Amino acid sequence: MPKSKRTKLVTLSKTDKRVNERKEDLVESIRACVSKFTSIYVFSIMNSRSSHIKNVRESLKNSRFFFGKNRVMQIALGRTSDSEVADGISELAAQITGNCGLMFTNLPKEEVLKFFEEFTPQDFARSGQKATQDVELPIGPLPKFSHVMEPHLRKLGMPTTLIRGRVNLEKGFIVCEKGDTLTPEQANILKLLEIPMSEFKVVLKAVWSEGTLEKLSDADEGEEEEGEEENNSSLESWLVYFEKIRVFKAARNGLLNRLAWDNRIRSGAFYLGTKFS
Repeated sequence: MPKSKRTKLVTLSKTDKRVNERKEDLVESIRACVSKFTSIYVFSIMNSRSSHIKNVRESLKNSRFFFGKNRVMQIALGRTSDSEVADGISELAAQITGNCGLMFTNLPKEEVLKFFEEFTPQDFARSGQKATQDVELPIGPLPKFSHVMEPHLRKLGMPTTLIRGRVNLEKGFIVCEKGDTLTPEQANILKLLEIPMSEFKVVLKAVWSEGTLEKLSDADEGEEEEGEEENNSSLESWLVYFEKIRVFKAARNGLLNRLAWDNRIRSGAFYLGTKFS
């Protein structure tokens, strides 16, 4: 049947989408900073953490940082020589690929390079990252953990038990080996043990200053390899997660069937059509 012309979709929400306005604000802010600052850097972040990014902003208060969609930032700078907002800045826009951002600053290049070379704080690894060292716990007590943590440690796969209110390992336990892809359980154990295996690092890809572009590093290949590893590790973790859900549902359905069967036997529904007295 043809669609009725009387049926109309009425939206009850009174809020308007501000996606285009945000993009326009980002473009205007970037273009305004081009004339205010002498240097523009394109950078990428390895092992991003919001707390470390906040520290970078506080350390470089006189600089401006922008994160957004690559296409929007490219349009703000100018993707071609005809649309670029400054001479030669379209070459910098071509360097905006992958997970990256823009930094506008008036600091000299030597000072900027020195700051980011020294600013490499350590942090705890997340699931999907590679282990940087071997971690093995010997048999015996674990004085770092209280008795309240023992059930949680057992859920993470550690063979623990309580002896006189103290957490003990029943046998030696290998948390991870160097080069292994960390699972969520391994990452949680390493965090509880306070063993950092991740390094926050800002990689400067290119800088534009006074109409000239200078490439500082070739980070595209490393980003592609890292992205493939993250995609593979995330796929593996999702497969493990769905397998756990499947096993849980199968066990739950089996338990429900068993309970239903026991109830029917107790009620005598299958005993020759008669009930037990």
